Amino acid sequence: MASPFPGMDPYLEQSIFWSEFHSRLIVAIADALAPSLLPQYYVAVETRTYMDSSNGELLVGIPDAIVLSTPGPSAPTKPEASGAGVATTVRPQSVILPMPLAVKERYLEIREAGSDAVIAVVEVLSPTNKRPGEGRRIYGIKRQTVLGSASHLVEIDLLRAYDPMAMQPVDLGPASTDRYRILVSRSECRPRADLYEFTLRQPIPAFPLPLKDAEEQVLVDLQPLVNGIYERSGYGIRVDYQTPVPPPALSAEDQAWVNELLHSP
Repeated sequence: MASPFPGMDPYLEQSIFWSEFHSRLIVAIADALAPSLLPQYYVAVETRTYMDSSNGELLVGIPDAIVLSTPGPSAPTKPEASGAGVATTVRPQSVILPMPLAVKERYLEIREAGSDAVIAVVEVLSPTNKRPGEGRRIYGIKRQTVLGSASHLVEIDLLRAYDPMAMQPVDLGPASTDRYRILVSRSECRPRADLYEFTLRQPIPAFPLPLKDAEEQVLVDLQPLVNGIYERSGYGIRVDYQTPVPPPALSAEDQAWVNELLHSP
């Protein structure tokens, strides 16, 4: 069963689906690139790990994020004595403490065979990278490190929520909530980079992955990869399209388009 949307399916941006979709997409990109890169290059799947404050929305959809033991039956309490001159006991109330969470984020490195030099870094952004907090700070440091190196950067943003990563100019107005972005930063062209913006009404555009030589590149077509993941993961029978599109809210025009798309015979 195919997604009803022509490009990115906004329902996959829900935290209950995103972690799985992100992992599958990283592997799918690596597998799709390998035949075009070998034997001169190879694709390495890397993991970035850091501690972040726990967040209810963040925990949903992350397997083994945290395991809580089931509390046993509480001990019976004795009735308090009442009357003049008898002190009452102040009972504690149950509270929840913010706990640090180990976040693991996978990304790709295109490396030169033999030297193992990192030719390009491919990032698929997650909510932890975009929402304010430690995740955005950690990713921002990594991003600046890559931009200050001889490695190319490809940044794939299939999330409408939260502010885009730093770039100029970029429209942060209300209309930006319907946009996805793919950034291709060639090391030899910095600070200029190529930005591919598209909406949920459009297919995901193909983009070039730059390699070692300026004229050398591989075309990356994400749309068939996303379509394949959707079908193999059974999202067609798991996603409830009767519920509203996940935040951020769409414009009136886009909401009308979605309603027609989902309810047309």
